Parts: sequence; structure tokens; C-alpha cells
Amino acid sequence: MSEFKSDIKDGMRIDWDVPVTMDDGVTLRCDIYRPVEEGKYPALLSYGPYGKYLHFEDGYETAWKRMVELHPDVPAGSTNKYQSWEVVDPEKWVPDGYAVVRFDSRGSGRSPGYIDHFSIRETKDFYDCIEWSAEQFWCNGKIGLTGISYYAMNQWQVSQLHPPHLSAICVWEGAADFYRDMGHHGGIHTTFLANWYDMQSKTVQHGVGTKGYRSRMNGELVSGPLALSDEELAANRSDYGGDIRSSKLSTDDYWKSRIPDWSKIKVPLLSSANWGGQGLHPRGNFEGYISAASEEKWLEVHGIEHWTEFYTDYGVNLQKKFFGHFLKGDDTGWKNQPNVLLQVRHPGEKFVERKENEWPLARTEWKKFYLDPTEHALSEQENNSNEKITYAGFSDGTTFVTPPLEEDTEITGPSAAKLFISSETEDADLFLVLRVFTEDFKEITFQGALDPHTPVAQGWLRASHRKLDSELSLPYRPYHTHDEKQPLTPNEIYELDIEIWPTCIVIPKGYRIALSVRGKDYIYPGGADSGLSNMKNAFTGCGPFLHNDPTDRPADIFGGNVTLHFDEGKRPYVLLPIIP
Repeated sequence: MSEFKSDIKDGMRIDWDVPVTMDDGVTLRCDIYRPVEEGKYPALLSYGPYGKYLHFEDGYETAWKRMVELHPDVPAGSTNKYQSWEVVDPEKWVPDGYAVVRFDSRGSGRSPGYIDHFSIRETKDFYDCIEWSAEQFWCNGKIGLTGISYYAMNQWQVSQLHPPHLSAICVWEGAADFYRDMGHHGGIHTTFLANWYDMQSKTVQHGVGTKGYRSRMNGELVSGPLALSDEELAANRSDYGGDIRSSKLSTDDYWKSRIPDWSKIKVPLLSSANWGGQGLHPRGNFEGYISAASEEKWLEVHGIEHWTEFYTDYGVNLQKKFFGHFLKGDDTGWKNQPNVLLQVRHPGEKFVERKENEWPLARTEWKKFYLDPTEHALSEQENNSNEKITYAGFSDGTTFVTPPLEEDTEITGPSAAKLFISSETEDADLFLVLRVFTEDFKEITFQGALDPHTPVAQGWLRASHRKLDSELSLPYRPYHTHDEKQPLTPNEIYELDIEIWPTCIVIPKGYRIALSVRGKDYIYPGGADSGLSNMKNAFTGCGPFLHNDPTDRPADIFGGNVTLHFDEGKRPYVLLPIIP
């Protein structure tokens, strides 16, 4: 490949495939979109594996079409020629005096090397890319990090290294604790990342050559002209799915090298979460916001699809206020930004904006709803029954429902459940689903980050991973160590505290709250959705975030009967965050 070429197109100077050599001699490639006028500009930088030359629509057709059809403000004001998956549209930033820098991460797109996602090596590369960009003649020395998902998650990692020129980060729907948020929910392996690797990473690996995409942005091959054999490609990447499957404890070296130290994150931070991201990002956005040592930090929470609000006028304007303040020193009004900005969710995909001061909300009334085995009810009063409920380990389990609510009720925040269980075998997987039903028992689901029929909230726990961290656990957010496996003695009763991920819903009067205790993933009763073009599976309520690996959940262990116990001193409940 040539060193690089420059174009002036659509009111921007575009430097394509600029080489940047890392400390081990590997040369990564970036594209730089900047104003035509000479000057020094702050840079918005992204570093990741999705192919900087790949147009959004070519790689993610169904997501793009849905977004632009439902949200016409997204394509408005741009030619959309340079739209790429989960990074900013340069045509909406360069006219405001920013440079937009897109790096293909090591081994991906136009950058050669070995793919090892979220590794120490990748994070070191990211650091060096930040510092290289800050030193260029067109840069004012201030770097902001931006992007969704992968381009957000690695911001947690690199910011803990304190790149001198890193001035602000916007973590938009970005998991933080890679073990708990996406690898092993409650200790249960999720197959999402292995499937993601096949569909979104390997397809743009450096060296796929003509077997890959050709860019509509400039006519070049997205992954470069180099054509490697399947064997050579495999040798140039980690076994990502296998690494995750085999690294079963959070203390394994694999996870220890990837989970950031939030006490070292001190850069100004905007953490943007999605209520509907059950299964991947929102837990990290909340935990990262709370735990980061940054003196200047803000939380914003929205709904609808995973990618959409990043591109809408709402999301772009929010980001411009943030970056304009920290990268340009402009009076954007950010000084008056509330610490927490919530898009409060109502049934029917309705959201009402509300400003708050903290998270969780200080005025929360933490209310226990006890599981009643006699009526399969959720009740504010303890039930004296000593009955038991037994269900098969791979079944839909059992559901507990409140009477019709006497008034509109808001649930906003994290939840937790306390259960007492026994198993026929040495282990059991618990899948908890917080649900809402209308007066006539029609379930209310939402457009989640991916799945159009996402329940209100979910939680998971493998019983052998029940050990709690006494210092980090809170009544409303149990924190499991995941540092050892503690097998069950069959038919012996164990106390389990189960984290349910944060959520928000204003439930109308007359509706009902329900808690399902299941032996497998939630399934939306109204049938499956076709899914997305970049995903392997149809969506049945959990999107791609499934726990269906038979090697992780062998039937002889996890298919056995599980019993919920209700005895004096063993009254199970779910603790809900009620906002008065």
C-alpha cells in the first residue's frame, strides 16, 4: 500500500490510510477527516475492529435502514457517504472545527497484525494512537474519544493509562466489566461474543482481500489488497470465543488483563447508557460512572435501539455540548448540565426527560416484594407458607405476579432478588426476568438495544458462583466475586442473592409487576423477530445474548430439578427501586 493519499471532498480534507508505526514495528492505518482550512483542531478519535472503510449500510444493512426510516434527522444535513458503524459522521463534526480520526485496530481492516481484542497490546496501541494524533500539525493537542460499543468499551481501558493529551471520553453504551457485563452473566457463559467475532470481526480481518468488502467511500478494499489463506487468517487472530469459554473465573489472567481499574480513570467522562441493553452494555455504563475516579463525570440514559440515539440530533447535540466544552473551551452550556440526565421510560416507547443529581436516585424507596408460593404472587407482606415450588432446570420455571397496582408506579434503578434454592445436582442456573403485564395479562416489552421485545430487566446467577464480595455488595446490587466455584450438595438449601440489571419504567395504575424465575433464557410469548443482518440468530426476547452453550450447561448438571424454598427465616423476595 502507498503511504497515503489526500482528497478534498464534501467540504473536508480527507487523509486516507495514514500510517502510524507502533513500538513493536507494526504499522496501523487511520483516516483523518479535517477542515480544509489550515489550523489546529481538537480531534475525535476512535480505535476498533469494524473496518474504517466499511460503510454503515454495507455492513449493517437492516440497522441502517431502520434507523434512517424511523429517524429522518439522522441522515439529514449529510451526504452520508462516510457513515461507518458506531463512529461519528465526520460531515456533522468537521464543519464545527473538529478533526475526526478513525483507526483500524491491529489485525483489522487496513491495519496488519494479530487480532487479540481488548488485550494489553491493543490498549497500548490505542494509547500510542492518541498521543500520535495529538502531536500532528493539524491538532491543538486535545483528544476526545467517541464511539459506541467496542469504540466505547476500550475507552475505559485506555483512559486508566492516562494518555497526556486525552481530554475527555464519551462512553456511549460501553460495557466496563468484561467478565460480568458480557462474558459470563452471573457466571453463566454467553455465546454472543463468539458469534459476534464470526459476523463482525473476522469478516473485516486484515488479509481477507477481495473476499471482503469494497468501500463505497473510496473504492478501495476495506481489509486491504493482501489475500491470505483461511489458515493464515486463523493464525493471525486469537480464538476469541474459545478464550472466553475457557476463562470461567473473573480472576483468570484473561479477564484480569482486560477489566479496567476505575480508580485510575480521572478524565472528564460522559457515560451514556441504554435502558434496553439487557445482556451487554448498561451495567457497565452505570458501574463505570459510579466507580470512575473522575471529578467531572456525567450519566445520560436513553432508550430505543443500541446505535440510534448516538446519531440523532438529540445524541449529536449532547456530544457537541460535552466535547465543545472540554476540547474547544466553548461556552456550550455544559457547566449547567445535570449530573444525571434520564429519559424516563413509559409503555408505548414514550420517554420523558428528567434531570437528577446522582445514581442511584437518593429518594429511592427500596421496597421488598415477597414471593408467595400459595398464590404465585408478589406481595409487600411476608407469607407464612412453608410450601416448595419445583421446576425443571431447562424449563420456563415459575412466575410471581402482583395484584393490579393501585397507582402509577415508577421503577428506576438496580434491583436484586434473594432466593433460597436446592438442586438435584451439584449446580443450577437461575434466570430472573422482571416483567410488566396489562390488566388483561398482556406483557409489556420494549424496543431493546437490539431485540424489539425486550423485557423490563434481567438477572442471572450460577448457584456455584453465589459467593459475595462483602465490601462491594450492596442490598440493591449484590456483587459476586466469581473467583471460585462452590458446588452444591444435592438437595441442600442455599441462599442466593441475584443482581438484576438497572432499568426504568413508569407502570400505569392497574398494571402488574411480575418476577419469573427460570431455568433458561427469557422467551417473548408473542413469537420471534427476524433479527438483524449482522447477527446469527432470530430474536426471541434476549436478542443475541443467549446462554445456550451445551458445554457450559451440560444437561446432567443444569437440567435437573430446582426447588424454591419458603420457610420461616427463608422468605424470598425481590427488592425494587420505587421512585415516589
